[in-house]
Amino acid sequence: MIRRSFSICLLVAAAVLAAPLVHAQTKLKWAHVYETSEPYHTQALWAAEEVKKRTNGRIQIEVFPASTLGKETDINQALSLGTVDIIYTGMAFAGRQFPPMSIASGPFIFRDYAHWQAFREGPVFREVAKGYEDKSGHKIVGYTYYGQRHLTANKLVQKPEDMKGMKLRVPDAPLFVMFPRAVGANPTPIAFAEVYLALQNGTVDAQENPLPTIDAKKFYEVQKYIMLTGHITESLVAIVAGDTWKKLSEPDRKVVSEVIWEATTRSSKDILDAENKLVADFQKRGINVVKVDRGPFIQAVQKAVTAPDAPWPKDLYDRVQAIK
Repeated sequence: MIRRSFSICLLVAAAVLAAPLVHAQTKLKWAHVYETSEPYHTQALWAAEEVKKRTNGRIQIEVFPASTLGKETDINQALSLGTVDIIYTGMAFAGRQFPPMSIASGPFIFRDYAHWQAFREGPVFREVAKGYEDKSGHKIVGYTYYGQRHLTANKLVQKPEDMKGMKLRVPDAPLFVMFPRAVGANPTPIAFAEVYLALQNGTVDAQENPLPTIDAKKFYEVQKYIMLTGHITESLVAIVAGDTWKKLSEPDRKVVSEVIWEATTRSSKDILDAENKLVADFQKRGINVVKVDRGPFIQAVQKAVTAPDAPWPKDLYDRVQAIK
């Protein structure tokens, strides 16, 4: 009887010790500032479900959209504070910790989507990503196209001189003052969630964002013109907090990396498709979409993007320009 009881105790103890290994779950928070209708969010939801499936439920990701966990500056800081585990953020924001990263948010750095795509898949991006990782301790696991940033305003703009003195809303990252200063506008940093109201009440005269974002945030309701300046080919990185990354097993890291990279590839295609359709769609809705000669705008920023005090070294600029 004693032997039997001892055996049962051993079995129970073994089961208790094994249970956490079988049922242990890691719950992660993924924060971003974009609307639930945008591809960044829908593909993040897909990634969360896919990670859960591929890890047999070990990793569960909850996605927090539309600045619910803070503005973009806040969620970048939250990575280091440990209050969020994954974020989407612009390269200019990541560039605060490693300035060369911000080259991908510089004005007229990329010729077009194909140029950006070649950068995404090539060694130059991997090098700047590693530089960021070494400096910050965080891990880049995805890179998505955000779209070409275009100008919206209540004033028609067809050349750089038309922007002189214009109060232009820009994201709250230092790099974004480069374009407005080059064309004589007054850069006004305002958090993304507050832009619509700032345009509506006249705090700023204009803003700039890709067409899908202009559509999703309904900026066209409070602006008369959309000017197709395409002055920045913008992108976002998906980053896992360093402490979170360290806690994941090697197999789980592989799953998270593969799935989020795939999700950002999918969202890139979604954004490109939306861009290709939206000019005609806006025009059908009676919104004034204006094509401009980008040449004078490109010339206006050349001094700034190649200056010795630019956030990136000149040789990095040259290497990006040489990508075919």
